[in-house]
Amino acid sequence: MTFDATTLDDIYSHDFDTLIDVRTPAEYAEDHLPGAINLPVLSDEERAHVGTIYTQENPFLARKIGAALVARNAAAHIEGPLAYKDGGWRPLIYCWRGGQRSGSFASILNQIGWRAETLNGGYQSYRRLIVAALYKSAFPAPVILLDGNTGTGKTEIIHRLQSLGVQSIDLEDLASHRGSALGEAGPQPSQKAFESSLARISSGLDPARPVVVEAESSRIGQLYLPPQIFAAMKSAPRIEITASQASRAEFLVRAYAEDIADYKDFAARLDGLVRLQGRERVEAWQEALRAGSFDQVAAEMIELHYDPSYAKSRERRGGNVLATCFASGLDDSGLDLLAIEVAAVVRAQQ
Repeated sequence: MTFDATTLDDIYSHDFDTLIDVRTPAEYAEDHLPGAINLPVLSDEERAHVGTIYTQENPFLARKIGAALVARNAAAHIEGPLAYKDGGWRPLIYCWRGGQRSGSFASILNQIGWRAETLNGGYQSYRRLIVAALYKSAFPAPVILLDGNTGTGKTEIIHRLQSLGVQSIDLEDLASHRGSALGEAGPQPSQKAFESSLARISSGLDPARPVVVEAESSRIGQLYLPPQIFAAMKSAPRIEITASQASRAEFLVRAYAEDIADYKDFAARLDGLVRLQGRERVEAWQEALRAGSFDQVAAEMIELHYDPSYAKSRERRGGNVLATCFASGLDDSGLDLLAIEVAAVVRAQQ
């Protein structure tokens, strides 16, 4: 049997016991359906080998070799991670196009007595739904931008808004990147995986209420914002956060505490600013980091790099300013007060 998903909600709300991706580990790592586990019926190397035989030698021979490999790998899964499943287990299985790999595995499981179904169209059908949602449909809720220069705690406010019941999306968290010149947060997901995460969050938004997102460019690290959300952001009204330079410098030192602990790597990232700031200034900052003068570097980067950069980008932004919120401090209590103030402005727009 096949399962037809005509909307993303069909995928998000399925009632199968387990969602199984039988594609190769590399395919799974690039992106997969939410909650899916990977039980590959062909490894990356096996799939490449079978594909080569199919195109360069003989399709029949490739199918015969592929069938043997699928059966061998299926046996390992049945004896391994699936060994404890009872007779009522009902999995949904998918591969790239919903063809031979998922069909072969489902057939074996059904012969055992399990109630396995395959996703019609496989991963490709899911990906078409993602593209339709993020590239062809208007963003589902009105957007309000949270704007402010580097070091004003925008990301922390986004998180506090969520706890206050205000719709918000932390785009930098989804992209695993802090967004600034020193913004490494970890390996970034693939573009497809980023879009999968964004689509799932977007699908749960209440269209009658605004959603707050941090003001971003079209790119976060190496990832691009899908066109519909970026179009909504370009015309969205803004709430501006301001704070003293000293408070912002102190905040940056706290926010980058783990990075600063490995100051050699942190200092090496500054090399990316040589084109904008010149070798002499960058080397002076690196030397200050080695001397432990983190607050000095933060203050100078705010004054000489971040603020001028934000001023230029802000000139290009549209949208009216709903409110300007000044932070007397950017410690936890100060951020709590800021979040409450921002939440009040957002609720006034509903």
